[in-house]
Amino acid sequence: MRALRRTLVLIASAAFCFLQAGPAGAMASRKAPLSDMEDKRLEGLIAAPDFPVHLDWLNTDRPFSLKDFRGKIVLLDFWTFCCINCMHVLPDLKRLEEKYPEELVVIGIHSAKFENEKGTESIRQAILRYGIKHPVLNDRDMEVWETYAIRSWPTLVLINPDGRIIGVQSGEGIFELFDEVIGRAADYFKARGRLKPGPFEFALEPSRREPSLLAFPGKIRGDEKTNRLFITDSNHHRILVADPSGKIRDVIGGGAPGAEDGTFETARFFHPQGVFPEGDFLYIADTENHLIRRADLKNREVRTLLGTGVQGRSFDLAGRGTAAALNSPWDLLVQDGKLFIAMAGPHQIYRADLETMELARHAGSGREARFDGPLLEAALAQPSGITTDGKILYFADSEVSSVRAADISPEGNVRTLIGEDLFEFGDVDGGRETARLQHALGVEYQGGLLYVADTYNSKIKVIDPAAQTSRTYAGTGRHGAKDGPLEQAEFFEPGGLAFLGGKLYIADTNNHAVRVLDPAQKEVRTLELTGIENFSKPVAQKFRGRSFDLESRSMGPGDVTLRLTLTLPKGYKFALEAPSRLTWVSGDEKLFQFPEESSAELKKGAASFPLTISARAFAPGAARVTFGARLYYCREDAKICLFEEIQAILPLEIKTGGPADLEVEIPFTPPPAT
Repeated sequence: MRALRRTLVLIASAAFCFLQAGPAGAMASRKAPLSDMEDKRLEGLIAAPDFPVHLDWLNTDRPFSLKDFRGKIVLLDFWTFCCINCMHVLPDLKRLEEKYPEELVVIGIHSAKFENEKGTESIRQAILRYGIKHPVLNDRDMEVWETYAIRSWPTLVLINPDGRIIGVQSGEGIFELFDEVIGRAADYFKARGRLKPGPFEFALEPSRREPSLLAFPGKIRGDEKTNRLFITDSNHHRILVADPSGKIRDVIGGGAPGAEDGTFETARFFHPQGVFPEGDFLYIADTENHLIRRADLKNREVRTLLGTGVQGRSFDLAGRGTAAALNSPWDLLVQDGKLFIAMAGPHQIYRADLETMELARHAGSGREARFDGPLLEAALAQPSGITTDGKILYFADSEVSSVRAADISPEGNVRTLIGEDLFEFGDVDGGRETARLQHALGVEYQGGLLYVADTYNSKIKVIDPAAQTSRTYAGTGRHGAKDGPLEQAEFFEPGGLAFLGGKLYIADTNNHAVRVLDPAQKEVRTLELTGIENFSKPVAQKFRGRSFDLESRSMGPGDVTLRLTLTLPKGYKFALEAPSRLTWVSGDEKLFQFPEESSAELKKGAASFPLTISARAFAPGAARVTFGARLYYCREDAKICLFEEIQAILPLEIKTGGPADLEVEIPFTPPPAT
């Protein structure tokens, strides 16, 4: 049986590679007729095995069989939520879903690497954290993985509308590859009446999450000089500045995803992680933008220091300033005029000179493994947390469940304090030979010891770097949010740590909270954050574009859907090479909230109409939604192109018995010629 499955994958892979082969330009247009050989490849040779009926489904309200998707092109994404390469595939999947909303169905097959990742609730939290908008099957015991003979994360399997495999591909950077084949397959099967166009709707997890002040806080830092905490509110795309009591003193970032410099109110980030204060500045790892940003805490301005904004693909990301491509910077610190960056994507640590912004590799060959030795020869595995005692960099090397040390001197070495290799993990206290962690993400040096966020064990541990021992400091190991004595406290995948005023502050990621561990009292409590109302609204700015009101509509309470269409008059078209953008915001988030992303680009057709927007109405009452648009559009004859900003205001009445779906059309008329 194993040999048969291997043949299946090899045949499918050959078919997939064949569709990409040929002379230059042969596959440039999907309108070119397919050869008889390509026809045969698209027909597929082997039926895709169906899903076991006993497995849990997420991001949907019912289980599925592959037969449910007959008439659709299906893309299976074999992933595990710890994997940085799997995270990098998600934006490409989103682009494919948006480009082929009526032809393609993506199904995530979550085949766990770590024991913690097998839990359905842990996967649900990952779906929320990553904003995944397609169903996910919990393949907890790797049954589907084995049936399809998968061997690495991520791997993608393409299935035609008749349920036969036509392609298999492993690794990231898959958009162009799959875009071409999906487009070919859509044309081929539509012409033969075997493709059934039309969107496939799912009940997504994000619509079920209640709003909270924090959303998956990833990291936290303390500044003893100014007595401030810096909390990375990752899924709200902002950084909160607070005092030790929880009083919010400032907010960095407007709260919507983006990559814009400007004031604290107008600046935009995308799932930021690590931060580090240095004087009047805060350095920020803007992780999913692949940027390093700097916030001027005195003048309340943000600007980009490092990164092109496009993910770097090489294992030597040398360069200067905004010409240097980064790859998922996860944590950082400043030491001796250098900015050290735990770069999770290429499994390396980088350093940048703060004066010149010259970027250079500090540690790691780019190979994903645990291999000690000279800095540039050592192998790391997704470094995700970094701290220092002034002479040595200590880092949480998450994919090998290890805490390791790298000399600051460029002539130094990398060595492992606790941990083994990619598939050796657990929850064991003890010395170097026996102690085990599970995907630790955070580490903080204090008083000669290392405090570790042992993320997938939901514990806080202490490592003695001199003795090379590890012990549990707080947490039962069960997922929960329980305060109290250290040994009874519960966390849920904590990701970051910071000491301030003798207390340990913990970014308790999946609990959407900051916890405070008091070593003197030997107890844990949840920090109450207050004062956000002083920063919840941006500084008022006069809207200079055209504004108009839409007809009032009614909706029922609960999970609801808006289907937005923006129409141009006859004779005009969108300039799809330009960055047109739509935004939407609720006037009262306590009554009506958009729990997902609140913007979409029209650039190169990334958003298609009608655009489906999930929301939640909490209670009867009057609400208001403001749609904004920055539009680049041209006349069909291309003799004139225009830019304009508009906003349309939709009054809503939330009432029992109202519809759960609403069609919203914004008819746009260009201004008269001058």
